[in-house]
Amino acid sequence: MDGKLREKYEHLCSRIRVSGSMAVAFSGGTDSSLLLRTAHDVLGDLSMAVIAESVIMPEEEQRLAEDFCRKMQVRFVTVKPEAPYSEEFRKNPPDRCYFCKRDVMGLVKKAAEESGMACVAEGTNADDPDDFRPGMKAVRELGILSPLKEAGLTKKEIREISRELGISVWDKPSSACLASRFAYGEYITDRKLSMVAAAERMLREKGLRQLRVRMTGENTARIEVPTGDFSKVMEENFRRDTVTYLKQLGFIYITLDLEGFRSGSMNEALSGGNVREK
Repeated sequence: MDGKLREKYEHLCSRIRVSGSMAVAFSGGTDSSLLLRTAHDVLGDLSMAVIAESVIMPEEEQRLAEDFCRKMQVRFVTVKPEAPYSEEFRKNPPDRCYFCKRDVMGLVKKAAEESGMACVAEGTNADDPDDFRPGMKAVRELGILSPLKEAGLTKKEIREISRELGISVWDKPSSACLASRFAYGEYITDRKLSMVAAAERMLREKGLRQLRVRMTGENTARIEVPTGDFSKVMEENFRRDTVTYLKQLGFIYITLDLEGFRSGSMNEALSGGNVREK
């Protein structure tokens, strides 16, 4: 890595080192994977991962996060937050992420304290402060560290460092919890969550990497993929298989968003522009 990037990475290592011991709130995404890998490299057994097991995260993502820890031989524990099951969350207000993050990070902090860890860190990067991120209020309130942001590391730089370190998920597409598939004010049920999770799983299995299946009402799916994938989605067999499967799940109307994939599109009604999910 070049000099400037090396300097940022050394800053990250130094910030982790002075903590003495660290628990990482681990999702299995690119950001938290670099953070966990670096914490393990710097602190060894004085680092650990805490994984949130929740109805709003696809089961396969949770398994991948656990597998990552096992391969790295990093100690991990799982916690099960209650917020995604609460009425406060299910009503899906614009600050929904605050209630969830407060619950999740509170449990991560408790697990860290019980394991003797001096601090908790999460994977916000230097690009994220410009996003609509009500969950960051909870992070600040609980005193959770954001070492990647403190080191000034952007998403692009995190991917570059991760690739050089041989981290398998260096190019993993950005993700977000399944609750982000619903417009604010749209009531979230387990049935709806399972429908969008199954629909997205099927599309990934058919070769799409970056996608979202947004849900409106009880039966409408709006598929977002990069515009370069439009021709693939509209191939006769692909389109037929997608329509057939999504209707089996309970969708009646299946649409393709002509604006293409953009992370956080449900936030556009709030901001009038593109902001990302987190």
